Amino acid sequence: MTKAAGHHPTELDVVLARHGRDRLRLVQILREAQEIEGWIPPETVAAIARALDIGVGEVESTLEFYSFFYRRPRGAYVVLFSDNITDRMLGNRSIFDHLARRFGVRRGEVSSDGLVSLDYCSCTGLCDQGPAILVNGVAIPKMTLARADQIHDLIRSKVPITAWPKEFFQIDHNIRRADMLLGSPFVPGSALKAAIAMGPEAFLVEVKRSNLRGRGGAGFTTGVKWEAAKKAQGDERFIVCNADEGEPGTFKDRVLMQYYPERVIEGMALAGFVTGARSGLIYLRGEYLYLKTPLEEKFAELRAGRLLGRNILGVEGFDFDVEIHMGAGAYICGEETALIESLEGKAGRPRIRPPFPVVCGYKNKPTVVNNVETLCKVTEIALQGGATYEGYGTKQSTGTKILSVSGDVERPGIYEFPFGVRVNQVLDEAGARNPKAVQISGASGACLGIREFGRRVAFEDVPTAGAFMVFGEDRDMFEVARNFAHFFAHESCGFCTPCRVGTAIQAKLMDKIANGHGTQYEMAELTHLREVMRAGSHCGLGQTAGAAIADTIGKFREDYEKRLAHKDFEPAFDLDAALARARSVSGRDDAASHILDHA
Repeated sequence: MTKAAGHHPTELDVVLARHGRDRLRLVQILREAQEIEGWIPPETVAAIARALDIGVGEVESTLEFYSFFYRRPRGAYVVLFSDNITDRMLGNRSIFDHLARRFGVRRGEVSSDGLVSLDYCSCTGLCDQGPAILVNGVAIPKMTLARADQIHDLIRSKVPITAWPKEFFQIDHNIRRADMLLGSPFVPGSALKAAIAMGPEAFLVEVKRSNLRGRGGAGFTTGVKWEAAKKAQGDERFIVCNADEGEPGTFKDRVLMQYYPERVIEGMALAGFVTGARSGLIYLRGEYLYLKTPLEEKFAELRAGRLLGRNILGVEGFDFDVEIHMGAGAYICGEETALIESLEGKAGRPRIRPPFPVVCGYKNKPTVVNNVETLCKVTEIALQGGATYEGYGTKQSTGTKILSVSGDVERPGIYEFPFGVRVNQVLDEAGARNPKAVQISGASGACLGIREFGRRVAFEDVPTAGAFMVFGEDRDMFEVARNFAHFFAHESCGFCTPCRVGTAIQAKLMDKIANGHGTQYEMAELTHLREVMRAGSHCGLGQTAGAAIADTIGKFREDYEKRLAHKDFEPAFDLDAALARARSVSGRDDAASHILDHA
């Protein structure tokens, strides 16, 4: 696979050369290497290891971690159905089964002719216009049985995706309510000019005065984070935009990157202006591959306008540029230290902290990691000033918050409200249909019942990264929680035992209840397991993986109780049935050969 003396370079050689044979770019190299054959065969793994001068085990470790890397051949057309709970509510399973029957292929298999493979993936960030699928990484929203038939015929005819009907790929922004950010006109460069006029120190003061808190969920104060990075030792710094929007039910960052990219990029440049960073990295989740080319075109446009690159807006020494690193299907990479590990070409497992990224992050250099929405908010502060920004929202939660509303509502989409908005106001504006529950901040967030709809969306009451999933009165909250349980079991990075084992057991217990073998014993175990994971897990994934189950048991217990067997304990494994084969082979079927009868 690698270039030998006197031979023309192979496709893999070209990929390796493009990335400078840099071990830190291993995830990017693997993504592009997979495009050559559609999967990553052992000889490619060995060739990459030789070229990067690392062990095969290091390549294997990264390769095994990400769900979008394939160790065996896939179909020429890889079709992945989003299996988030909102996609299920919209009928994704029946469409999947229909398409599988038409192709004559089962989940996870490749058709006999090698043409197509079908499978599920986690949330694709299209919850407001599902069911959604990815075909060779390209998103198609609003799936129906009729559209599935069209896709079947196109694939059977081997029509290139580039020649498919353009309306298949139309993704709407669905902005239903615009406020401070979404409703304000923005001239590229205007925020940079305002900040330059103030100077980096004075602008940092404005950011701190605004009390802007991170919009990715954790809510850390942005100005304090920037100041810490600015004061950290070293002469090289990095700004990282966390665009790994993997929390089920969240899609507002997708909208910002697709329709407001200038704001995102200018926010990164402002962070560089304050901290002295010269390099920016956008970590773009693998499900958003279709956004990569438009973003790179925007980079080129901004460079031409002197809003990126060297001497921005003619300011000597103000150098800042941006590049994109693609993820490869790993929810945990939304955690900032796991994201940094992935940027460095490794499996995205969270680091032990301290040290924190602002001191020791990417390449062990001071690194600021900000969410997409947070970076957009910074441009507002540059244009309006910290005091004006602080006047929006609440004292502890300043400004506005963009909510991704999906589920049982008439108008799913993007809603921007001042912080402090009550849950029932959001429900009213979105046209909620007899709401029974709202899951706020995704699978790891809080599930609110009807008695809590008067609570406020704010860090001091109900914090959120942006997801706002609505469930009507006919929805089964057990199935909602069960979907989340399987999501966490799939997405656990496996680093620590409480999460690795706990999420798997949690999913199995939920399946046991679903299959009619659950009792009060399993209910108690679920509650106990949640506490073990919360106290013992290394990072937020394990610490919050049982939250939705605990909430739904507490508030919608009847959805569990109706499935329970009337016994203190019932095994999920049927030992007597498992011995049927042995009875057949031995020719015995008397009472003593049956576990239950003999007992």
